[in-house]
Amino acid sequence: MGRMRDDTPDERRRVLLGRTFDEDAELYDRARPGYPPELFADLDELAGTGPGCRVLEVGAGTGKATVPLAQRGCRITAVELGASMAAVARRTLAGHPGVEVVTADFESWPLPAEPFDTVVAATAFHWIDPAVRMAKAADALRPGGALAVVATHHVAGGTEDFFAEVQRCYERFDPATPPGLRPSAAAEVDTAGHTAEAARSGRFGPVVHRRHEWDLSYTTGQYVDVLRTYSGHRALPAASREGLLSCVAGLIDTRYGGRVTKRYLTELRVCRTV
Repeated sequence: MGRMRDDTPDERRRVLLGRTFDEDAELYDRARPGYPPELFADLDELAGTGPGCRVLEVGAGTGKATVPLAQRGCRITAVELGASMAAVARRTLAGHPGVEVVTADFESWPLPAEPFDTVVAATAFHWIDPAVRMAKAADALRPGGALAVVATHHVAGGTEDFFAEVQRCYERFDPATPPGLRPSAAAEVDTAGHTAEAARSGRFGPVVHRRHEWDLSYTTGQYVDVLRTYSGHRALPAASREGLLSCVAGLIDTRYGGRVTKRYLTELRVCRTV
């Protein structure tokens, strides 16, 4: 999450959507999934995380990635814009004295004098001002330090018939929904944008990618809860949002036995300062 400098309508919408996560931090912490263990093995290998590594985490949320990094012995400064999200993270990480959670806007937060070994942004980098994020991440790092960006995508797989049928609920209650929308295949998820951004910055070398597909099953209630954490759903008018969620829940209960499976693609992008 982050405050944007370019105050165009699109940029204002990005800011408003980003701030919705803090409205119910407890729900976010309970409903949102974490990350597959393989991701953290990749971070060790490609970004040098592990005992003693000095990590700056950008957009830490409630600590979904912070906790596994702390358990690996990293010393972490976790920056989170949302006061409620940061409070949950502090509570969750209270047993890890090597972690400091800072409530701040990354774009304007003053970097400490000592550089970091690694900057990690887990499902958060896209909320940071594009005019700032690469340069400030590079400024935060020692020479040869690693920027590790984790992206999370909903991709084709899991209970595929449900994700086709549920579009009727979205088309009914959210008129901005494109007709016939479907999750992309994992192989179709584009990574060129981040690679190009890193190259344009002139501050980083080549980007190395790792990908993991994994399935997570949800009961009706669990799936509705995770939908309630999505910024686009939270931004709908209340009547439309509740109508949509009721439609989704009814479909799961009546057609899918009260349980659906969602396929995630977790993508790691690592580059080092030059």
